[in-house]
Amino acid sequence: MQRFDAVVVGAGAAGLFCAGQAGQRGLKVLLIDHAAKLGEKIRISGGGRCNFTNREAGPANFLSENAAFCRSALARYTPQDFIKLVQRHGIAFHEKHKGQLFCDDSSEQIIRMLQDECQAGGVTRWQPCSVADVRPRAGGGFELDTSHGPVQARHVVVATGGLPVPKIGASDWGLRLAEKFGHAIVTPRPALVPLTFDADAWAPFAALAGLSLPVEVSCGSGKVRGRFLEDLLFTHRGLSGPAILQISSYRTADDQPLHIDLAPEIRLDEELLAAKATSRRQLGNEFAARLPQRLAATWLARAGLDAARPLPECRDADLQRLGRSVHDWQLTASGDEGWRKAEVMRGGVSTRDLSSQTMESRRVPGLYFIGEVVDVTGWLGGYNFQWAWSSAAACAQALAQASTSA
Repeated sequence: MQRFDAVVVGAGAAGLFCAGQAGQRGLKVLLIDHAAKLGEKIRISGGGRCNFTNREAGPANFLSENAAFCRSALARYTPQDFIKLVQRHGIAFHEKHKGQLFCDDSSEQIIRMLQDECQAGGVTRWQPCSVADVRPRAGGGFELDTSHGPVQARHVVVATGGLPVPKIGASDWGLRLAEKFGHAIVTPRPALVPLTFDADAWAPFAALAGLSLPVEVSCGSGKVRGRFLEDLLFTHRGLSGPAILQISSYRTADDQPLHIDLAPEIRLDEELLAAKATSRRQLGNEFAARLPQRLAATWLARAGLDAARPLPECRDADLQRLGRSVHDWQLTASGDEGWRKAEVMRGGVSTRDLSSQTMESRRVPGLYFIGEVVDVTGWLGGYNFQWAWSSAAACAQALAQASTSA
């Protein structure tokens, strides 16, 4: 039977980084993944260029039942730390939008970098390899039944990610293992996901599919309330785009309404009233000067107003009502596009059962959970990768300290 200081299960972003960091600290590490291809979620991220971090990442950009849990790991391994690693490997990158950093070339560069880090740490990798069982040993440590044979390890790190994109190997293995050992699970939900609406209710807007515009969107209540100024995209089934992906993480109940301002840069009710005093244009033309034409036509029809009516003939009350409706479009999604289209998972292993300093289980010494499998969910824009790096670094440091003190 082969023996290791640590077995890391899951060779995604968090698992690869943790294994490499632990190996370079002198530990004998085995990295296992059931998928045939390495780092598929990294490969497809950011349109194939991997939005590998966000310069501004901090606790305020993450959701969890314990909002403070991520603070320690993020403070000890920052975006600047990962940027230095990327630069050391000679990977060119650029800032696209609001602190989001992408490779100039390809996400393959990040995968190769993580492989090189593992190689530098002498990490053994078994892939594809499945783990049928994990058992604590009477004398301490664990025994794992794998498709490559039994293994013993002092520490086990679960880095199996979340449930999104099942076609590339997403699995609930980590959640099932956590439950087996008595950990609480915060109910998993798709996050950073397009929203869908009842077909009949959406019928007036289905023809707008492909239309995009900047909006302000908000949802939620109390401390769990999000507000974002981003682009919205109409689809045949509902709404997508960065604004909707962001706000989907704050939609904690199916009956929570969205509040959308379709013209956040102006006060449309005031502008229409002011234009009435000077303009001889038709209402439809004046309205379409301030919104995309297709949206303006749909909105007027929905409001029951005649687009051909000259603006001076329109009632002030109708113009005010029309303008205000644009600034507070309230609608309730019937669902979302599910795990197939979700970018991340909200929920996971409860942070109440983990140490924020080390990622170690409070219930089972020597068992660690890192990355997306933990109930920490970042915004769109590189934040979830940063959580992977930060939680992995905290875990690797803890593994090295535990080995030194043993």
